[in-house]
Amino acid sequence: MIDKVVIANRGEIALRILRACRVLGIRTVAIHSVADSEAKYVRLADESVCIGPAPALESYLNVPAVISAAEVTDATAIHPGYGFLSENADFAERVINSGFIFIGPKPETIRLMGDKVSAIETMKKAGVPCVPGSDGPLGDDDAENLRIASSIGYPVLIKATAGGGGKGMRVVHTEAALLNAISLTRAEAAAAFNNDIVYMEKYLGNPRHVEIQVLADQHGNAVYLGERDCSVQRRHQKVIEEAPAPGITEKVRAKIGERCAEACRKIGYQSAGTFEFLYEDDEFYFIEMNTRVQVEHPVTEMITGVDIVTEQLLIASGEKLSIKQKDVHINGHAFECRINAEHPRTFVPSPGKITQYHQPGGPGIRVDSHIYNNYTVPPYYDSMIAKIIAHGDTREQALARMRVALSEMYIDGINTNIPLHIDILNDGAFEAGGVNIHYLEKKLGK
Repeated sequence: MIDKVVIANRGEIALRILRACRVLGIRTVAIHSVADSEAKYVRLADESVCIGPAPALESYLNVPAVISAAEVTDATAIHPGYGFLSENADFAERVINSGFIFIGPKPETIRLMGDKVSAIETMKKAGVPCVPGSDGPLGDDDAENLRIASSIGYPVLIKATAGGGGKGMRVVHTEAALLNAISLTRAEAAAAFNNDIVYMEKYLGNPRHVEIQVLADQHGNAVYLGERDCSVQRRHQKVIEEAPAPGITEKVRAKIGERCAEACRKIGYQSAGTFEFLYEDDEFYFIEMNTRVQVEHPVTEMITGVDIVTEQLLIASGEKLSIKQKDVHINGHAFECRINAEHPRTFVPSPGKITQYHQPGGPGIRVDSHIYNNYTVPPYYDSMIAKIIAHGDTREQALARMRVALSEMYIDGINTNIPLHIDILNDGAFEAGGVNIHYLEKKLGK
């Protein structure tokens, strides 16, 4: 068993990892920037190390500083959480080469799935359904690119292989606009990701975003933990997630889930991971795999009873999965609302001091958050400050419990997006279930 872990992250996920470690009796080291020196998890950890000034490039993204923190504290492993260095294959390799355990997939797996073209090629070979596309990077032959688009059928989507967060993507509706769109996307990708390779795939007009959670160990065992619907998004950033996805039958869940688990076995995947799909007309289309724990993992934990972060720690320690597929059962329904420090209408970030804070409670309510009374939200990082998770026996009960929880959540001193969540949960289309990825932006009129 790993005996000491450096938590290479901040915010609620740092606290979540710390709690899982403490339950297992693993000692913890919280690394932090100067801006996060008063964070709750820094105070609760067995040890803490300040690794740099506030900007992430000088602290949380400073690889030598992170590894040095592990060295000076005699840690045995590093958990990257999500964001920052979590899907950086070079970082994972540096961690391993420095003599530490990286709590995540192997570096070569991160590289394989981090490049969207190689990921799609790999998934096709593994039998996972993919969006019709160019089956590889686009070359410089204009005639060939026009032919590929024609064979796929307009509209098409030009995507950067290294893209993410909505960057490096462009929808093309006509042949006349295609070549210019390819050039623009390449230029954007080169500037944003230092990689101008792009590919093409069919643009789906009104899909839902449905993802499959998997766990795989170092012994060839893999399970799927059902699916999550993450269709409520703004600018490709998730706002509300739920599990299971409305309208997905047990038969469909088992079919796509087993394909994902089998893909994990074929590529030698280990740790937690998520297969992301677009879902339209009862068909799944693979878009990417996230080789890390997800922000929305709690909704899956609530409906399956499986502690995903604990499983990550056990897998990294060389243990076999504690569960088999027959042990996984879907119990009820769960929602997660991401609470951000931002204006609910303009979405302008709202850092500052929280003068009053009241956390909701009651049956089926879980709050993952690092904030407290008089905590100051720094302006340097992502604006998410809390996650409210509501579980119920039915979707209707979980939704009702979430409405109550949001009404109880009180944060004063800064703006939050709680009013937006309340508005969405009271919307008839969302209440009915199964909204598509364009729902929220259409609702906001943007």
